[in-house]
Amino acid sequence: MKKLINSVDTVLETSLSGFARAHADIVRLNNTPCYVSRQQLKPGKVAIISGGGSGHEPLHSGFVGYGMLDAACPGQIFTSPTPDQMMAAAEAVDGGAGVLFVVKNYAGDVMNFEMAAEMVTMPVATVLVNDDVSLPKDHSIGRRGVAGTLIVEKMIGAAAEQGADLAACKAIGERVNAATASMGVALSSCTVPALGHPTFAIADDEIELGVGIHGERGRATVKMQPASEIVRQLSEHLQQELNLQSGQQILLHVNGFGATPLIELHLVYELAWQYWQALGVVVSRSLVGNFTTSLDMAGCSLTVTVLDEELVRLWDAPVNTAALRWGC
Repeated sequence: MKKLINSVDTVLETSLSGFARAHADIVRLNNTPCYVSRQQLKPGKVAIISGGGSGHEPLHSGFVGYGMLDAACPGQIFTSPTPDQMMAAAEAVDGGAGVLFVVKNYAGDVMNFEMAAEMVTMPVATVLVNDDVSLPKDHSIGRRGVAGTLIVEKMIGAAAEQGADLAACKAIGERVNAATASMGVALSSCTVPALGHPTFAIADDEIELGVGIHGERGRATVKMQPASEIVRQLSEHLQQELNLQSGQQILLHVNGFGATPLIELHLVYELAWQYWQALGVVVSRSLVGNFTTSLDMAGCSLTVTVLDEELVRLWDAPVNTAALRWGC
């Protein structure tokens, strides 16, 4: 294993310190318990908090700032943050209008955010993100929250910034989640520093369809195929889920897993755009890049969100974070 680190034990601590220093105009870092919060809080606004295991950067700390998250709670790599982190973050950013937790559907995240929600004193609500269609709806643990989390956080954050109350923010989040579907493909595994080797073995002529973002294997190991065929298969799964009709608007998000260059991600976007164009679906908004990563995994995911006029306005609303910014 070759990594730009000093010690496995200090990877997260040193990285978060560097992140906060590099973006000191936007965020501040609290070390004990660990959370990242906005520099400029807005009194009277619903506070939006998310979090999860590290290794998915810029999710979630990179989305703390105006128009998105008020705080993010990073756990160790691929490990849920603890309830005390969430409680401390909630107390730090509560502006008097309540706190909304945005939680990816992983057992540890769900359990710890539920514990925090029971112990905080301010009004609190939760939105559970489960956009990964590579798992069936009746899967025993439910569908995972993956790259669609960014879409949910952006639109809830915009609604909160515009003065929506706690119930309205929760309703927006649940509506966006229901309108969003994602599926990924891995060309390689990832290497967790503490493990020191790839989390699963994959041959040079194989790919994993339907991977998660924690180095999990996918729903199927298949032979390597041309990009057009991979994109077709991913897109067909999304279409089966969303049943889009000609004339509908979508946001198309191509997300890299950390080790795939932009030249390939934009190629995937073009192929996916062609797929939806052929169905008469209008790709009216787009996002391409590494936003919900899996350390050094090669591969990408496709995310589609069905849009209406309100969701377009929320997506277009100003945002100023380390990893996502426009209109400010």
